[in-house]
Amino acid sequence: MPKRKGRPVLHAATVLALLAGSAYFTYELRKDEQAKLPAAQTITENLNSSGNGKATGKQTWERLNNPARSVLRDGKGAVIATFTDGARTATLKGPTRTFTEPANTTTKVVTDDWVRLMPETWTKGAEKQQWFKDWFKQYYGSEEDDVFAFAFSYIQGAPAKKDDQGVQYAGHATYGPLKADGVDRYEQTDFYDYLGIPYTFRDGVTMYPQKDRLRAVDCSGYLRLVYGYRARYPLMSDNTHGDGLPRTADGMARGKEGVDVIKLQGPSPWYVRPQHIDVLQPGDLLFFKMDHRTANHMDHSAIYLGPDTEGHKVFISSRKEQNGPTIGDQGGVSRLDGNGFYAKLFRSAKRL
Repeated sequence: MPKRKGRPVLHAATVLALLAGSAYFTYELRKDEQAKLPAAQTITENLNSSGNGKATGKQTWERLNNPARSVLRDGKGAVIATFTDGARTATLKGPTRTFTEPANTTTKVVTDDWVRLMPETWTKGAEKQQWFKDWFKQYYGSEEDDVFAFAFSYIQGAPAKKDDQGVQYAGHATYGPLKADGVDRYEQTDFYDYLGIPYTFRDGVTMYPQKDRLRAVDCSGYLRLVYGYRARYPLMSDNTHGDGLPRTADGMARGKEGVDVIKLQGPSPWYVRPQHIDVLQPGDLLFFKMDHRTANHMDHSAIYLGPDTEGHKVFISSRKEQNGPTIGDQGGVSRLDGNGFYAKLFRSAKRL
């Protein structure tokens, strides 16, 4: 997705003027719990776009490589949607939103990207298929909660929300209980632990929550909570059985689901930091190598958000140091650029 120069500075000024004093994060465009009905959209079936981004007066489709994908441009040539071959994640342009976490960081993410899950995997020419036309008509311009909205509904200060059965599905999440040393925290806390209910997976396996893990998710459990339970991406009961998003960060990084947009490179067990990360798209899953005790396994996972108002490439993840989902600075700033703790340990990325 082409970098949109100049927007971060403009957005920062707008945010400071209009959104000062936000309590936990600003989501101005969401006024109620019911999704608004989107306006009907028209797609011009034009697969012979010159690809030069010039204004044509109508929407046009273009094919790009690395990774193979289809982009939709508006009448002025700007990209308004991106669809990657082999992935169900789509990035659509829409109303601008601001996400912040004042309790833990001054970082602000101002974005017009809306990350959504399509009902089918994208393939070349899918824009001509009826399933896509129906889906795009429903969601392009819609303000219904997307992956980013789901992700930020678990940070510190996020309001609790319950479904019709009384199950709390949103609200501040922790990482997990402290170990006996009072310093480290237990891992292996999945989305059903947060929910506090048994969950039966598609392979027939039923998992039961641990009572001391209520309202807690580790790094991969958080991704499964956001992308699986909330966005409805299929989930595996572990790393080996069935189809869907695996249980652990390493399972996700090496699994068959989605598209590897940044592949593991260099010798194991530590591999090497990618030199080029501009291929990343909002909503991509990120993987980090952080612990020498886990052999060649990836140890941490996150969701890429895009640039913050200072131009840094930032992510959100559930972390031990912050005890839950955060874009905060404790234990290392949530940036992929520069030479911070997480930036130096970043290894690969996948688009679901």
